Amino acid sequence: MSEIRPPNKDAYALILEAIDVGVYQPGDRLVESELAERFGVSRTPIREALQRLETQTLLIRDGRSLIVGALDHNQLSELYAVRAELEGLAARLAAQYGVPEEIRVLRKMIEADRKLVDDPEALSLANRRFHKQIHLASHNRYLVQQLDLVHRTMALLATTSLAVEGRSQGALDEHDAIVRAIEAGDGDAAYAALKEHISKAFETRLELDADQPEFSGSL
Repeated sequence: MSEIRPPNKDAYALILEAIDVGVYQPGDRLVESELAERFGVSRTPIREALQRLETQTLLIRDGRSLIVGALDHNQLSELYAVRAELEGLAARLAAQYGVPEEIRVLRKMIEADRKLVDDPEALSLANRRFHKQIHLASHNRYLVQQLDLVHRTMALLATTSLAVEGRSQGALDEHDAIVRAIEAGDGDAAYAALKEHISKAFETRLELDADQPEFSGSL
């Protein structure tokens, strides 16, 4: 197995990124020696990274093994409820404190992302960059830290809701409404637009999960 370690990333970031992009999915077992070989690092930092990920409940114990965790319906509901409030607050603060350069970057992101409507995976990555830019434009380090934690947990969702037919265009239209409110300096409208965006994403996620063969129909 060849080394794939990018520069300036520690073992924790490497494993988290591998989960985030789907190299490891919910239920996959993570083996210390295999991870060390894959990323070209020693087993000690791998062991420490696995312990940290377990503490954050991104990994769970299955006997003596660690596997990538999964979110049940209640956990998913709790996650989206918190995400909606925190993201909404970030949009409100971005409307108040975002500088013109940051807001222009948000507008350019939407224009560029419209070229990706037929590529859900690429649009999913672009979507994360868009939301991260709003977080940064809030100019509140503590809020950014909490949103980073929320988005790390989002890595446990094995598929993107943007793969649902029609969702890509809808999401971009919602992004446009968010940025228009931020451009206008209307914090209340930005908050409401981003919360509505997350609500639509959650609804789509529930529909996506309901279509999975293992879905039992009970909540």
